[in-house]
Amino acid sequence: MHQGRLVFAQLMDGFPRHPFNQIVKDWRGENRVRRFSCMDQFLVMAFAQLTGRESLRDIESCLRSLDRKLYHAGFRASVARNTLATANAKRPWQIWQELAAVLIERARKLYANEPLQVDLENTLYALDSTTIDLCRTLFPWARFRQTKAAVKMHVLLDLRGNLPTTVYITHGKFHDVRILDRLPFEPGAIYIFDRAFVDFKRLFRMHKSGAFFVTRAKKNFECRWLCSMPSDGQAQVHSDQIVGLKVYKSRKEFPDRLRRIHYVVPDTGKHLTFLTNQFELPALTIAALYKQRWQVEIFFKWIKQNLRIKSFFGTSENAVKSQLWMAISVYVMVAILKKELQLKPSLYTILQVLSLNLFEKTPILEMLADPHLILESNPNCEQLTLFDL
Repeated sequence: MHQGRLVFAQLMDGFPRHPFNQIVKDWRGENRVRRFSCMDQFLVMAFAQLTGRESLRDIESCLRSLDRKLYHAGFRASVARNTLATANAKRPWQIWQELAAVLIERARKLYANEPLQVDLENTLYALDSTTIDLCRTLFPWARFRQTKAAVKMHVLLDLRGNLPTTVYITHGKFHDVRILDRLPFEPGAIYIFDRAFVDFKRLFRMHKSGAFFVTRAKKNFECRWLCSMPSDGQAQVHSDQIVGLKVYKSRKEFPDRLRRIHYVVPDTGKHLTFLTNQFELPALTIAALYKQRWQVEIFFKWIKQNLRIKSFFGTSENAVKSQLWMAISVYVMVAILKKELQLKPSLYTILQVLSLNLFEKTPILEMLADPHLILESNPNCEQLTLFDL
């Protein structure tokens, strides 16, 4: 990236153009399109995400004020809000889903050797969902409650690099546990999730595939004691037992043994009961693994604070899903940029600097190499520093 090129153009150097062109061809995304290509659509939406635009008119006005620089930034068509609205509403959202998948695969290779906070060689995944509230009048297709609409974003997060590996976008009434039916489980990997995903039939399918899970027991969980695991003398672990399910239906769905760990949080004294099919790791390691589940909560909070996924530029299902998938693509592109250029600032800092300098002619590496850049993501949100290298 040599001096003289716009920062926005430098960022888009990481865009996978050849795979993207094939995706657009497969989905006929530019059928009967003369000027405003899918690439132009992504560039406009990426600009909106990076700069925090509020509306279609806002996007149009800001880009027109930069008219002389748009060609050098990669734009090949003029931007009109009606054209963008039509493209978001009619071009298949699956184009952007497949684009995100290509970027995620590339990012995972870059972050494959990232250290974990727990000393394990297994692949660790955290699974959870977040609800994005919508207006029932404007989004009647996103059924949730009688007076409210919503969509859910279900994310399987790879804890090496905090990268979303699998994302599903559903309506608000879609139950979290049903996502387990769609996931292909990786043998040897450890999946961490909360009590909403406890369904013994689905957990047994995971167990048979050779994958491990760590979750919490529900309050009405009933089991029969089989034996106790050797104690390591840790005061936080009140009990570590091998159990079988007691209720007939549950025992029929999960006929194998489970491990139940009763743990007390040292700082708060809160009692937690973990369930897992992993019998080799120490009880404290299991507790430390479950603590990593909060990484996916942090991910949701981060993208809601820094990307446009809570307000939308269109009201159709296609427009909403397109915007969400493009937001994920922009997030992963910035994560790729951070890794490839070995940038030291946090992801939050990188996004803030990029948003102010997209149309400046400064090399990104030079712009973000300033040692005086504040590495703290947000003084009121310390957990966001988890994205630091």
